[in-house]
Amino acid sequence: MRCEPTEPELRLWLQLRAKRFNGIKFRKQKVVGPYIADFSAREPMLVIELDGDSHGERHDYDLRRTQFFEKQGYQVVRFTNADVLGNLEGVLESLMNLTGTAPLPTLSPNGERTQ
Repeated sequence: MRCEPTEPELRLWLQLRAKRFNGIKFRKQKVVGPYIADFSAREPMLVIELDGDSHGERHDYDLRRTQFFEKQGYQVVRFTNADVLGNLEGVLESLMNLTGTAPLPTLSPNGERTQ
């Protein structure tokens, strides 16, 4: 496990930590079975992976990791370091779309749910 986060990890962590993002409790460098997820949340079950330049050579390994996390009930989303460094707002918007809650049903004037 690394002690020093990369610049993209640090930037994303500053947005996710302390329930700053949509009230979700994220953990960084979370051990899940034999793997370490870059960021994870239990509610909703989500793993965020940041892929650097070396990940292009590790496709099979990343696929096994993703499959393992999914078998544990996690949804896995991957972003590149370039995504975080060049379009952090877009990354956060994508995460909001994944973690957003469904809108409340429309109520009729009588207080009953509409069909």
